[in-house]
Amino acid sequence: MQILLIRHGLAVEDVPGLSAQRSHLSAKGRRVVRDVGRVLHGLHLDLEAIVVSPLVATVQTAELLAERLDFFDVVEVLHSLGSGIPPQIAAKEISLRGSRVAVVGHEPALSMLGAYLTARPAFPPLRPGQVSVVEDGQPRWFVHPETLAQDRLLIA
Repeated sequence: MQILLIRHGLAVEDVPGLSAQRSHLSAKGRRVVRDVGRVLHGLHLDLEAIVVSPLVATVQTAELLAERLDFFDVVEVLHSLGSGIPPQIAAKEISLRGSRVAVVGHEPALSMLGAYLTARPAFPPLRPGQVSVVEDGQPRWFVHPETLAQDRLLIA
């Protein structure tokens, strides 16, 4: 099973009355997500599902990536990816979605899920727009959102 852990792009900040749950992607966040999507498209990934946490910025990120990846199925919101839910619950739901699944979420939930999936005590936090790939319980590679470089994912 291959799981792409993807942190949502940069969101707008310091908007009076706008909660983190309702915060949307900034212009730079949208640009970075589109650029990362272009890199992923070049890797010819054949996703079976894209699942997201229930935040506006994650849904927007997932929709931009789906467009870049020619993914025409439904982007599904999984409430188990929300804050405070144990990662094993999300992992079980994700495993039911196929053998190659993109998970778009936020920190610290994503790194907690990564640690659970790799059976390690910790997993490196993802930067906004970053993709980290876990395959068959092993860390594989990541895409750096600023440089768009793909590199080995090393964790302790």
